[in-house]
Amino acid sequence: MTQRDIAGYLNIDRTTLYNWKKSKPNLYKTLMLGLMVDEIIEKNEKSLNELKELKESFLQLKTTQKQ
Repeated sequence: MTQRDIAGYLNIDRTTLYNWKKSKPNLYKTLMLGLMVDEIIEKNEKSLNELKELKESFLQLKTTQKQ
């Protein structure tokens, strides 16, 4: 995610984000960590859904082979 994307997501100007980085580094770091956590959660949810789909496919294949 670019700085422009982050600013858009937060509904602030890109220069505001830059100013926070310089004048309020703890706020900036907290925002960045929060966004990273969101991204990690999204990726994990996607992986979980893919694993569920693979499990379902495997179970269907297993059931088909028994018949």
